Amino acid sequence: MADPSSYRPQPGQIPDSPGVYKFRDEHRRVIYVGKAKSLRQRLASYFQDVAGLHPRTATMVTTAASVEWTVVSTEVEALQLEYSWIKEFDPRFNVKYRDDKSYPSLAVTLNEEYPRVQVMRGPKKKGVRYFGPYGHAWAIRETVDLMLRVFPVRTCSAGVFKRSAQIGRPCLLGYIGKCSAPCVGRVTPEEHRELAEDFCDFMAGRTGTYLSRLEKEMHEAAEEMEYEKAARLRDDMGALRRAMEKNAVVLADATDADLIAVAEDELEAAVQIFHVRGGRVRGQRGWVTDKVEAVDTAGLVEHALQQLYGEEKGEAVPKEVLVPALPEDTPVLSQWLADRRGSQVSLRIPQRGDKKALMETVHRNAQQSLALHKTKRASDLTTRSRALEEIAEALELDGAPLRIECFDISHLQGDDVVASMVVFEDGLARKSEYRRFQIKSFEGQDDVRSMHEVVSRRFRRYLQEKLKTGEWEAEEDDGAVPEDDGRPKRFAYPPQLVVVDGGQPQVAAAKRALEELGIDDVAVCGLAKRLEEVWLPGEEDPVVLPRTSEGLYLLQRVRDEAHRFAIQYQRNKRGKRLKSGPLDEVPGLGESRKQALVKHFGSVKKLRQATIDQICEVPGIGRKTAETVAAALAGAVPAGPAVNTATGEIIEDENPAPAGGGTSRQ
Repeated sequence: MADPSSYRPQPGQIPDSPGVYKFRDEHRRVIYVGKAKSLRQRLASYFQDVAGLHPRTATMVTTAASVEWTVVSTEVEALQLEYSWIKEFDPRFNVKYRDDKSYPSLAVTLNEEYPRVQVMRGPKKKGVRYFGPYGHAWAIRETVDLMLRVFPVRTCSAGVFKRSAQIGRPCLLGYIGKCSAPCVGRVTPEEHRELAEDFCDFMAGRTGTYLSRLEKEMHEAAEEMEYEKAARLRDDMGALRRAMEKNAVVLADATDADLIAVAEDELEAAVQIFHVRGGRVRGQRGWVTDKVEAVDTAGLVEHALQQLYGEEKGEAVPKEVLVPALPEDTPVLSQWLADRRGSQVSLRIPQRGDKKALMETVHRNAQQSLALHKTKRASDLTTRSRALEEIAEALELDGAPLRIECFDISHLQGDDVVASMVVFEDGLARKSEYRRFQIKSFEGQDDVRSMHEVVSRRFRRYLQEKLKTGEWEAEEDDGAVPEDDGRPKRFAYPPQLVVVDGGQPQVAAAKRALEELGIDDVAVCGLAKRLEEVWLPGEEDPVVLPRTSEGLYLLQRVRDEAHRFAIQYQRNKRGKRLKSGPLDEVPGLGESRKQALVKHFGSVKKLRQATIDQICEVPGIGRKTAETVAAALAGAVPAGPAVNTATGEIIEDENPAPAGGGTSRQ
């Protein structure tokens, strides 16, 4: 094994810019490929003390005998080059490269009669010409949109193409000149294929031929005083040049600016910075920080500005700094930046155009950085173990809560009251164990009473499962035979900890529900969202975990997941209720027969006026079903007449009703 210090480059040799690097072994075989926002910082991390590296990284650097790198101008190019090298060299230490099939490519389906331009992912297909891969699908679509002006190749799906051919009308792209419309015969298959091949040639880098040809045609048109044609050719040339430069230039006015974006939650925030010089992204950096104090987005921006420019002077401070929110002392910060630069600095929020679009890209990077950080944190076994130990210590449990169940109540102003139960085992979500509840014992808004009902129902099912398996005997033996088919029962496993979303009232309700069922070996706590306090039954004061505690982080994840699951169920339930109609109340009437009834009569109003014999004429509807439908519609209160709000006149219900049975309204 080689000593990494034997091939470590000198500090001044490594550029501080985006790029891709390769580690080679003593036989010159590539054993690892990686990309970096800053090659200097990334490569320096490999030449630390070997004992402090991850075991797999340590094995790689001791197996390698040399390192080399290639500098690129943008991170998109770095992504493409890294992907190409992994495919070409198949490095042994990249075997767990998880995204080698997910990068999108620009594909031209030359294996079809009418080739199509589209975004493709996954393994390559025979007869398809690929360009890329690209880091983002939107980069492909923007490039294609520009090039369709000059090369109007088909981009529609097979279904849209077939439909347009049937009706004899092209789609919108055909009307605006961004498709040659082979579906309706505007061009022959041979002419369309020639367009597709020209498109491929241009994407392959043979751009000079087409630009020269267009420029020549433009001058000829101008000499013949065909100025409209000349103008169109001029615009075509501009579109091609923009497509060529799309991956490199992000701000067309050659701006020098830094863009700062923030993604945050209650405990952490991710900051991303794009350094744009001369309209091109020249660097990117970012970090994740703990929110150890109560700070909003504007406060995070202020801290980021101080950290970025605290030791910078002159041209290192750009003319423009674009941020998502202005700090409270904006004039002071602007003057401070101007003093460091030596000239005026604009500190503002981008409102429109390329700068706003680029800011959205930076924000997406910040969101991905925060999500990646949380994923790594949640998936790390040591971190999860520490989180469970911290919870056990803070709540004074006998052992680590390996199974945690969390309950949350959701409603909209007292309507559609539902509850959720989510399960975390060993600190990870177990989605197959999630359950949803409808509140049945009362109507209206009462979170405490709802929590009592849901916890009671869940643990009553647990006792029933124990009774079936013979683990628990009821006070009165009903002679039931224990069932054991080897399958896991839905509520058979008790948690070590029950978490409720709320404070003292919700915790007391959950504890009372357990005591009424005689369950005394399950701990209960509540997490109040406002101050992130942990409440215990019978305690007047909450348990306050440190803001940086892994235990608090895990409880928050559990609570937020229960909240998400409850809201999703409540919205789905409300949506179904709003779409429901009289036919939904008919027992045994499925979706197909409801659609058949509405289609046959045209509307629910006409169906309500029909006789039983007329209803029987509908295919699939027997006399008994017809009688049930007639009785249900007779008992339903008919909807009031629809009114045109502009004229005040009553509109007759002649339009077909929706398939769900609801009446049509203007």
